[in-house]
Amino acid sequence: MLLAVDGIGALATVAPAMRCLYVDLDGTLLGPDASLLTGPDGRFSLLAARALEACARANAEVVIYSGRKQSSVFEAARLIGARSYIFELGCGLMLDGELQWLTDGIEPSEERGTIFDQIEASGAPALLLERFPGRLEPHTPWAALRDVSHLFRGDVPLDEAAALLEEAGLGWLRLVDNGVIIEARRLGIMPSLEIVRAYHLIPAGSSKARAVARHMQARAYPRSECIAAGDSREDLETAEVVGTFWLMANALERDPALADEVGRFRSVRVASEGYGAGVYEAVVTT
Repeated sequence: MLLAVDGIGALATVAPAMRCLYVDLDGTLLGPDASLLTGPDGRFSLLAARALEACARANAEVVIYSGRKQSSVFEAARLIGARSYIFELGCGLMLDGELQWLTDGIEPSEERGTIFDQIEASGAPALLLERFPGRLEPHTPWAALRDVSHLFRGDVPLDEAAALLEEAGLGWLRLVDNGVIIEARRLGIMPSLEIVRAYHLIPAGSSKARAVARHMQARAYPRSECIAAGDSREDLETAEVVGTFWLMANALERDPALADEVGRFRSVRVASEGYGAGVYEAVVTT
């Protein structure tokens, strides 16, 4: 806790310094079409970059946490100068060049292949696709060349998917909703569905919140001095481990049902702006 002298000479406490920003990429730091320099209206905007600049000036670390595969998050982290990053919804944490798998002991091996291969061999992806025809499909082309998670798109009840996996002896896996795909209607993806979501099939114990907590532990960051920003249900779970979680305004615009989820947490704030402008609001407010 920092101390400052007020106008009459007495010591007064002020808010703790911000030590770290955990930030999602798509739908959060990145604007429409995954552009760092595009605002919600599609016009050029520097607000996302200014949020990063504000963190740098305050000596606050920035850690990307994303559902993207490792190679993609690595490139994004390198572009912004981040030393650590979290990929595939918390299945992996790169901490100062050291890779940590947060997948409950399920790791790549020469005999069994990648974690993605092991999930494929379990039959779980085929089982889900068979149960939800027309409502679930691979999210191509982004579903290819992944390290851990099987990536789908569609609209399915998660409780039914969980029960299906459990009954098949696959309870070590879970299907995760990682947000609405806003480009689906424009691109003509699954036009029979009113809403199209991105889903990840991952080890049950993996999550963005767990990976964030692991990074905070490694850095000895107090919860009160860390914030996170995101736009999905999976991102919201990070509110359990950071001081404040900021939900981007665009998240509620594309998925109004998220408003019901916000009430489950005490430390959630909804930004008045979306995308990079919302991240900038979160940083300068903190």
